Amino acid sequence: MSDDALSGSKAPTARNFFSALQLDTRLLGMIGAFVVLCLVFNVFTDGRFLTPRNIFNLTIQTVSVAIMATGMVFIIVTRHIDLSVGSLLATVAAVMAVVQTQILPSMIGLGHPAIWILAILAGVIVGVVIGAFQGWMVGYLGIPAFIVTLGGLLVWRNVAWFITDGQTIGPLDETFGKIGGIDGTLGTTASWIVGLLATAAVIALQFVSRRRKQSHGFPIKPFWAELTLAGLMSAAILGFVAVLNAYEIPTNKLARIFEARGETMPDGYTLGYGIPYSVLLLIAIAVVMTVVAQRTRLGRYIFATGGNPDAAELSGINTRFLTVKVFALMGGLCALAGAVAAARLGFSTNDIGTLDELRVIAAAVIGGTALAGGVGTIYGAILGALIMQSLQSGMAMVGVDAPLQNIVVGIVLVVAVFIDIIYRKRTGA
Repeated sequence: MSDDALSGSKAPTARNFFSALQLDTRLLGMIGAFVVLCLVFNVFTDGRFLTPRNIFNLTIQTVSVAIMATGMVFIIVTRHIDLSVGSLLATVAAVMAVVQTQILPSMIGLGHPAIWILAILAGVIVGVVIGAFQGWMVGYLGIPAFIVTLGGLLVWRNVAWFITDGQTIGPLDETFGKIGGIDGTLGTTASWIVGLLATAAVIALQFVSRRRKQSHGFPIKPFWAELTLAGLMSAAILGFVAVLNAYEIPTNKLARIFEARGETMPDGYTLGYGIPYSVLLLIAIAVVMTVVAQRTRLGRYIFATGGNPDAAELSGINTRFLTVKVFALMGGLCALAGAVAAARLGFSTNDIGTLDELRVIAAAVIGGTALAGGVGTIYGAILGALIMQSLQSGMAMVGVDAPLQNIVVGIVLVVAVFIDIIYRKRTGA
């Protein structure tokens, strides 16, 4: 018996096409809004917005906020909020900068290959400890998360100032700097390999999931719908790789690379950047966080607590310790985001991460995370971060002043929450 017969499907028609795909209407709406946003800015910038160069820059600019947004999903799902993420990022970035420029060189030598690893490890440890401390105050002392993290917003920003004595710390370790993006990419060949492997993995996971549902007697999509989704995802992955590969390294920079090798660059030689290391880090974090949310006991506890805290506690979930875990995870993600942000700049400044708390919360909410708790997705938060960064980058390219950009972002956040409220009332979610 065929898969289509087992699923009870019919040949695709215009009427049942989208229903058969079983796509999340919210996700479709977000993708549609993102596409419209890109097309509008592309028109107003005379075609400069959708160039490979701008898409590459937009990608690496989104990473740090997107990393923190994945953690903010868990925070908001458990009915809390974290207003300190931008300031915490500044603190851990300062720690990592001081460790790799002042402490480790005197201990293991300047330029040691382990410096960047130890610096990031130090930042992650500090971030986790600070996050756990804030979670302890929320979970065990009963202080509202809004107050704890509002205090953290003020405290950690100024702790960062004291760590650096108010100075800009740099230049940072050369290997560490590759995490930032433009100076650290896979190159075209490796990017195609990664793209093909990712495509194969996505298709394999999709059909493994189909077979698992089929073996347990659960409803499944028509086979043509599975093929359509596989084709769409494959096109998105390979198209993304193609765009990043199309952004070519400047000729003078290529010439310097060949010169450093003692070689002469061939006439007409070109080379694309490929996928940045920071994007690979974001993808890895997204996969891990999605697995945690959907496949682990911790994830089930997080969403159960957000759905009904009292029932979760009565069922035996230690909601206080769970709060500590969630905030500690947020702190660790702030450290990784801080590493990406500082590496992209090449140094650590006192104003790094300013207003990131707004961008991170907005990304999570625009991505479908309910402020009432219990509902949220990792991929939605990342798409929300991309929409936010596209909005800001597009306004900057058009020539909108920074204060007006923040006004627009604030309005978008309020409108997104309002739309979320209406959507949940109509769908009963």
